[in-house]
Amino acid sequence: MVARDSGMLDRGRILGDLALQLGDEELFLGHRDSEWLGLAPEIEEDVAFASMAQDEVRHAAFWYELAETAGMGQADALAFDRPATDRRHAALCARPNGDWAHTVLRHYLYDAWDAVRLMALAEAGEETVAQGARRMLREEHYHHLHMEKWVVDLGRAGGEAGQRLLKAFQALLPDLPHLAAFAVDPQALVDLGILARPLPDLRREFVARISPTLAKAGLPVHPVEAALAAQPEDRARSVAPLADAEELLSTMNGVRSLGAAAW
Repeated sequence: MVARDSGMLDRGRILGDLALQLGDEELFLGHRDSEWLGLAPEIEEDVAFASMAQDEVRHAAFWYELAETAGMGQADALAFDRPATDRRHAALCARPNGDWAHTVLRHYLYDAWDAVRLMALAEAGEETVAQGARRMLREEHYHHLHMEKWVVDLGRAGGEAGQRLLKAFQALLPDLPHLAAFAVDPQALVDLGILARPLPDLRREFVARISPTLAKAGLPVHPVEAALAAQPEDRARSVAPLADAEELLSTMNGVRSLGAAAW
């Protein structure tokens, strides 16, 4: 009985840690999306990014609520009150937006990895996670198509647009191994039936998914393969740099405080 209880506790903790990772990533990326409101190059993109930001924050809420169910704390507190040192996000999600090419390529790469990850969660045996993953896959599909079109259009435009896209690609490349990883032991996720396939398989799916789009945009895929191979991340990944998360948390909680004062 003791061993079984211990195993149940381990499963709950691992599931809670995974939920915190996914919640942090969606919340931070959603906030970065919201920063484009009124600044996007087209009015349609103001609307599109506002909608995507709302989707990301709703997805974050699902993961924080799952973490609460796993005994990690109250959902709102998990979202806003945890310090930067306790965050589990991929570094790429908290980076400042940069220019438009950087923003859309960052979002495209994140969406591509997220789709691979969500499919592996949806196909596994953890039903609560699988149900949420299936719903998110349907919603994220449109984000992915939107960003894919922008990446290809910028690459094919050539000139300054193509140069900016290449510069963004080079800047984002070092963050890809940290993105295509987990804040918990990925093999434990497989062993517990939370993740359908091991991390090396997911990374191969990620490369296969982005390769046609990068080719259309005039970007090489071999640097992605080399970056992932150089940092296998077969264990729980390292904590992301703190400065970006600290800045985001300060901004989010500043807005939260103003809202509370207004009420």
